[in-house]
Amino acid sequence: MKKEQKSEIVEALGNTIAQRKNFYITDISTLTVAQTNDLRRLCFQKGINMQVVKNTLIAKALEQANIETESFKPVLKGPSAIMFAESYTAPAKLIKEFRSNHTKPVLKAAFIEASLYVGDHMIDTLMSLKSKEELIADVIALLQSPMKSVIGGLQSSAGNKIAGIVKTLSEKESK
Repeated sequence: MKKEQKSEIVEALGNTIAQRKNFYITDISTLTVAQTNDLRRLCFQKGINMQVVKNTLIAKALEQANIETESFKPVLKGPSAIMFAESYTAPAKLIKEFRSNHTKPVLKAAFIEASLYVGDHMIDTLMSLKSKEELIADVIALLQSPMKSVIGGLQSSAGNKIAGIVKTLSEKESK
């Protein structure tokens, strides 16, 4: 591969990493061509972009995207494939699904919103991650719950009694 081609790959990969803010690095080294094609087909169906890239190019792309590369050094050894998806959990679910019939891919690392998850044992953790929008919705739901209780109490018959008592007390004070 020529130097210009490598720099184009690094630039494109660096831009993708900077835009997406989440990616998975996996090992698919022992998969046959047919199994790799099945994995690529499944990735396409799930909206996941998978690329097999040299580790040195991944490291350069990480630097270009202003991501600290020191923690990636132990991970960037041996054959690597990098997966991108809009959803944080989609690649983890895909890996788990594909491994129900195969031994690979093995998760080397996942980078989700500036957090690094290293090792294949993190698959279940990654599958259960909530997106930023889901977390905000959970917080809003927790904040709304007490307000709904108060409003419900005020709108019920007990609320009408309280309103009547307050009205009576205010009329007594004005007399």
